[in-house]
Amino acid sequence: MLSDIKLKMSSSPHIRSKTTSANIMLMVTIALLPAAAFGVYNFKLPALIMLISTTVSAVLTEYIYQKLMHKKITVNDFSAVVTGLLLGLNMPASAPWWMGALGSVFGILVVKQLFGGLGQNFMNPALGARCFLLISFTGQMTNFIYDGVSGPTPLALLKSGESVDTMSMLIGTIPGTIGETSVFAIIIGAIFLILMGVIDLRIPGTYIAVFAVFVGIFGHFQNPDIGFFDPQYITAHLCGGGIMLGAWFMATDYVTSPITKTGQLVYGALLGILTGLFRLFGGSAEGVSYAIIISNLLVPLIERVTLPKPFGKGGEK
Repeated sequence: MLSDIKLKMSSSPHIRSKTTSANIMLMVTIALLPAAAFGVYNFKLPALIMLISTTVSAVLTEYIYQKLMHKKITVNDFSAVVTGLLLGLNMPASAPWWMGALGSVFGILVVKQLFGGLGQNFMNPALGARCFLLISFTGQMTNFIYDGVSGPTPLALLKSGESVDTMSMLIGTIPGTIGETSVFAIIIGAIFLILMGVIDLRIPGTYIAVFAVFVGIFGHFQNPDIGFFDPQYITAHLCGGGIMLGAWFMATDYVTSPITKTGQLVYGALLGILTGLFRLFGGSAEGVSYAIIISNLLVPLIERVTLPKPFGKGGEK
């Protein structure tokens, strides 16, 4: 009899996965360790102090806020750890530790928690914090010291028309922020995330490809001595600054990137174009952070345009 059948009713989602937010954030944390380790090797004790400062401050800020607001404590989901670690990797080792701590407080409290916590933030908290610090402490955030000497980054040299050593940029023995210098270390972490199924190539691949094409075409207009699609010039731009760290670890943030496949391609292309515009024609040699934040803000519009219409909806009258 139909009346004898017991049906179990539950709220959506009805399709569940064993993968949790904590699992994903833990894997991202592990994937960031090669870049963090090389950063400490490259910049010594100041880099380690900065990474500890940003990470501990992020976790404590989230814990204290949730405790005071009588909210569920979620520091064990590793999202605050990822935010703090990413911010630390985006900081110059020469900056004071309290500056990194202040950035973590801003990123967790203002960008993340005041908008509802994990899953509700409208931009990447680590990049929001970095841009806050760039605006507030421009001099200290753009002062890079390597091997005891303060000097320009390879991107700054490129912008001024000077030559750079691309092999040193690949390895990471150059001035820059703690985690952006070594392409090899970043790629090791990225491969780990791809193999674990945390990210795919759609966003970072489109981002990097479109940026490379943009630089190949318009690099000549910034520096007439550079030919169209000059391999060394494109390679230097790909290895310099935060594009690799941003493409693999921040542009792919689940919360602030599109959910549709077409939207992810559009999002990646937008990132590549904006980064190219900022680097080649902007006042600064870098532009990854601002490109990702602006694209984060445009994600709702991208999703609205690229979201597939349900069957029976939106057809021609």
